[in-house]
Amino acid sequence: MMTRRQAGAGLFASAALAAAPAVAVAQELRPLDLPPPRSAGGQPLTAALRLRRSTREYADRPLPPQVLSDLLWAAFGVNRPSGDRTAPYWRHIMVMDVYAAMADGVWLYEPKAHTLLPHSPDDIRAQTGLQDFVATAPLNLVYVAHGERMTDVSAEERRLFASVDTGFIGQNVYLFCASEGLATVFRGAVDHAKLARTLRLPDQQFVTFAQTVGYPRA
Repeated sequence: MMTRRQAGAGLFASAALAAAPAVAVAQELRPLDLPPPRSAGGQPLTAALRLRRSTREYADRPLPPQVLSDLLWAAFGVNRPSGDRTAPYWRHIMVMDVYAAMADGVWLYEPKAHTLLPHSPDDIRAQTGLQDFVATAPLNLVYVAHGERMTDVSAEERRLFASVDTGFIGQNVYLFCASEGLATVFRGAVDHAKLARTLRLPDQQFVTFAQTVGYPRA
């Protein structure tokens, strides 16, 4: 019998193939290799918990590559040789993708290689939420669930379980931002159907939440 870990590995291979059409759409873009994430530094956990907060005013200053690398690894990166992640996930099956919407386009975070795969050359930041600040903040993370991988639960349960997984990732982002002096807010004010169309998601994939990250406005 196939274990959940083996099933997850097989699904990862399928995900790589599924990403191919999106990469073809963005042929003018190349994968963006991120610097290795830093494994030391930052605030103690208790300090980060004390500093954690939601912010809705951002400077337009872009995130340096190293900070972006550390942020994505903290969110949902690989943190051990088994390939497991910094956040727990449903039944040990990878159902969540993290997209990064920035001024230079939309990128799909690929944790195993710790790289950003090109998804679209378009600046869709304004479409990642219903508040004005999302259009100018340097980074909006969009959390997308693979409903087709959750084969033995109802559509309502799929959204519930995917939302829980998203919350784990979002809290990792909150704590990283608190430690690094960044601003962030986890957002449900999203036109989910419209954003899914903008991202050209397959029918069984759906947006759960989004999260804005940047430097606080002085």
